[in-house]
Amino acid sequence: MNFIYRIILKIHTVWEDIYKNAYIEICKSRGMKVGKNVIFIEAPAFGSEPYLIEIGDHTKITAGCTFINHDGAMYVIRSMEKYADARNFGRIKIGNNCFVGNNCIFLPGAQMGNNCILGAGSVLNSSMPDNTVFAGTPAKYICTIEEYGDKALQNNVIYPRELEKNRPQLDKYIHENLPHHYKPVK
Repeated sequence: MNFIYRIILKIHTVWEDIYKNAYIEICKSRGMKVGKNVIFIEAPAFGSEPYLIEIGDHTKITAGCTFINHDGAMYVIRSMEKYADARNFGRIKIGNNCFVGNNCIFLPGAQMGNNCILGAGSVLNSSMPDNTVFAGTPAKYICTIEEYGDKALQNNVIYPRELEKNRPQLDKYIHENLPHHYKPVK
């Protein structure tokens, strides 16, 4: 039975890959700019105006991300005579060498600089300067990219790096050797 489940999962994964690639290519044909070596873990929701989105080189966008290029709430106020002509569109730009965590939302006019990290679940409604880490709802400054790197080195997981070439061996090693340390209560 396990064999059948694995086949079903493989078919599902292949189908998701085909869908993701087709959706991204359609958005690019509609004017979305995507740099070199961009990794999409899943296809983000690029909204109805993908031509307002620009993604720089060597950027990774993880699962569940959404790009909102216009303010749909205008629908409510346009029914009032004073606001009948209200419209709000905005470009969204992600720089080079960026990482976007799971389930992030970009609002109209948001921009990530180069070498930036946006933490999982964040809502970016402003701009991030180069070399910064932002997180939260709304996203706020956390630290510089260098401070983030220093913290990463302090919490570095040591294992034989040659195992990275063989994922099953790496998984086995981590499963058997990763200590049971958890973050303290804040």
